[in-house]
Order: sequence, then structure tokens, then C-alpha cells
Amino acid sequence: MSARNTVKSIQDIMRKDAGVDGDAQRLSQLCWMFFLKIVDDQDQQMEVMQDHYTSPIPAALQWRTWAANPEGITGAELMAFINGELFPKLKELPATGKWASRARVVKAVFEDAYNYMKDGQLIRQVINKITEVNFNDLAERKHFGDIYEQMLNDLQAAGNAGEFYTPRAVTAFMVDRIDPKPGEIIMDPSCGTGGFLTCSIRHMRDRYVKTVEDEAALQSSLRAVELKQLPHMLCVTNMLLHGVEDASFVRHDNTLARPYVSYTNADRVDIILTNPPFGASVQDGIESNFPQHFRTKETADLFLALIIRLLKTNGRAAVVLPDGSLFGEGVKTRLKEHLMAECNLHTIVRLPNSVFKPYASIGTNLLFFEKGTPTQDIWFYEHRVPATQKAYSMTRPIRLEHLQGCVDWWGGATREGRVETDVAWKVSADEVKARGYNLDFKNPHTVADDHGDPEELLVSLDEAEAKAAALRDQLKAILQEALLR
Repeated sequence: MSARNTVKSIQDIMRKDAGVDGDAQRLSQLCWMFFLKIVDDQDQQMEVMQDHYTSPIPAALQWRTWAANPEGITGAELMAFINGELFPKLKELPATGKWASRARVVKAVFEDAYNYMKDGQLIRQVINKITEVNFNDLAERKHFGDIYEQMLNDLQAAGNAGEFYTPRAVTAFMVDRIDPKPGEIIMDPSCGTGGFLTCSIRHMRDRYVKTVEDEAALQSSLRAVELKQLPHMLCVTNMLLHGVEDASFVRHDNTLARPYVSYTNADRVDIILTNPPFGASVQDGIESNFPQHFRTKETADLFLALIIRLLKTNGRAAVVLPDGSLFGEGVKTRLKEHLMAECNLHTIVRLPNSVFKPYASIGTNLLFFEKGTPTQDIWFYEHRVPATQKAYSMTRPIRLEHLQGCVDWWGGATREGRVETDVAWKVSADEVKARGYNLDFKNPHTVADDHGDPEELLVSLDEAEAKAAALRDQLKAILQEALLR
């Protein structure tokens, strides 16, 4: 059975279980089982390849012990084991000894995980399907990784779960423009399901990884933090599916909870790629971790302040921010002034409102900057929805080829040779300062629509309203006459 058919059959089995409600719960359920199977496959391989390796998971809790036998425990006995032994013990797994990092990953994944399934017979069927998969087979793991990405994409329609997912065309474009290389420390301080990390891994493997040492440099240079349990678990599993041996770098934590001044040179990174949460407020007291002039309840603002601090000199970043960050005042103004003083904000790609539908329908922007020299000029590029469609949607989402026009215009690694076009224009730092650091520059090459003379429009509106009122009176008279008959 193909990987796609395996996943589909598992989802069909889960739909029969009364305890699993909706795509987000199905994916969460599938994730912890995938995770344990992948870890067990890795453990078995490491036991052969490394001297004296011992899995941090106790033998009784290892997949091979309780799950791998199709004729093993099932029904009420299986449910009692999962809920009464497996979950409680993995939540308290001691992270000590030589393999403590692997133990910490397992414990972090299960800290807030939940077994939604209620039917022991159905969960046995799911387990048997997963057992058939060999995650040590590179081709099979890669195929499952692609399917997993599609499942994460489906989260965009799963209510609030959409906040954890950035369209892969956007992440791939941002990674391509930043061009990470093995050995450069890459960080996503609000990593969600790990899209920027997986795109970076693919990018480096396709372009730069030629030796075992290159791969080791790649894997040792990844950094990530995620606050919420579900996306953290999804991200860790995503890393394992992409061949990362030690996913302990994905921390289940709140990047903003640490005092701003405590981040020192030892914490600084070469690259930051992220889509920080916006439109939300931080927990009470979090803002006090930041200097007075940056304090705010707006999550995206605090992340921007922290991103600037975390970058090394000559470090580079690509960040998704909403339109409000461009034109906002107060703290937002001070942040933009700080950004342009500390960094070369060289490019802003303006995206249409429909890119993040259905989760969000607000205008977003991709900010590209490098730390170490102040901003002199900012290039704007307006990405437009293809002429063949009115807007992006779940059925017709943004694709990487839609952004090829921006890639062609970009000007290579040095960004030389850029020219103004009908969708690209340049603004000086002095112009930004003169506008009070309002970065909400509209395309000057767009001809404003002629909506007509306001007085004539008001007259037309009055006439239309009078006509509508007359029609309502006619309809009311007809209905009253009908009732009297």
C-alpha cells in the first residue's frame, strides 16, 4: 500500500471513533503515534550503528514492544495501557545520561499530548497500519514527509490551527531569497509546525550538502522555539520525517518570556526566518521583559524587537508582518526607527489580502533586512494575484511560480541592477523619516480608479434609496392584500 493510501486509510479509521473530532484532533492523534514509531525505528538503527546506544524510552513503552505485534493487546486492555501507563510515564520521562537530549524531546512532545481515540479496536487498526511503515527507508520517509506537509497545509482550514501554518510557497520564497548555508545558525523564534526549518533543510540539501560533514553542520545549526503544544509536537515530528536525528533544538517554550537584555552574543544567530503571531496579545507581564520604549501587548511588535537583537552583525532576516506594522504609530514607530538604524531594511514584498485565507484576510508583507548598517533605501515589490483568478483561496492557493516575477526582478545575491517597474519602486530613508516612519507606501505606478464626482454620487445614491423604498412599499401592499383575501 502506498504512503498516501496508508494515511487515507488511517484517517478513515479515525473518523469512526467517537473521541476524535475534526482535522486538528485527527492530526494530533496521528502525530504522537507517528512520532513514537519514528523514534523506535531510529532507536533500532542507532543500536546497530552506535556502540552502547540505549533508547531513553523504557523497553515496555517502546513501539516494538506494545504496538508492533498485529495480534498484540487491543480493546480495553490497549486503552488502559495507553492512558494509564504510556502517556503518564512518557510525560515524566527522566532526561538524564548520555542520551538525555532524546529523552527531553520525547518528554516535551508528550507533556500536553492527549489520546483522543476511545475505541481500543479502532486504535489497534491504526497502530497496525503505522507499523507497516519503515521510517528508516529514505524514500518511504520522504514520501511520508511530503504527505505530512499536505496534512499541515490542510490545517489552514481547521479553525485556529491555521495560525501555525505559513503557505509553503511563501516560506520557500523567503528561504530562497535568504539562501541559508550549512553551518550558519538558523532560527525561527515562533516556529509553528516548522515550515521555515523544513524549507531551509531542503534548500541546503539541494544546493550545498555534498558530504557527511555538510549534513552534520546543517543539523547542528538549527534553532527553534514554539509556545503551543500542538504545533510543537507537529514540528518535532516534521523534523524527524525530514531526517533530523536530534530534534531537541525545537524547544517547547515562550521566546518572549525571557528578559530582552539577557539575550547576549552567545544567543545571536546568522539567520532568522519567521512568521511571528500577529493580531494577538501576550500574557500579562510578558511586555515587562522588554525596554520601556518597546513595551506593548502586540506579539508581533515584541518579536520584531527581539529579532533585531538576536541577529549577529551581518546577520540576515526575512519576517512576515501585517500591514498594521507598517503604518502603526507609538511603539511601532519606535520599532521601525530602531530597525532602520540597526539594519539595512532593503526589501519589502507586499502580499495581497488573500494569501493567508481562510485563516486570515489581512494584508501581509515580507520584510528582508541585514543587521549592521543603517537603511539608505527600501525597495518595494507589489505581488499581485495572477490575472487568471480574482484571489487566492484554499482550492487555488499561492504557488511558488507565482513569485517567480519577484525572483527575476530581485537582482541576485547582491541585489544589483534593480529597476523600477509597474510593481516595483524605491523609497529613501529620508522619505520614510519625513512620514514619521510610516512604511505603508502604495505603488506610485498604480493609476487610482476614477470613482466619479462625490456630489453626483450622492444624488445617485439618494435616487437609488428612494427607488428601493418605493419597491418596499409596493411589496408591502401586495402582501397585505394577499393576507386579506
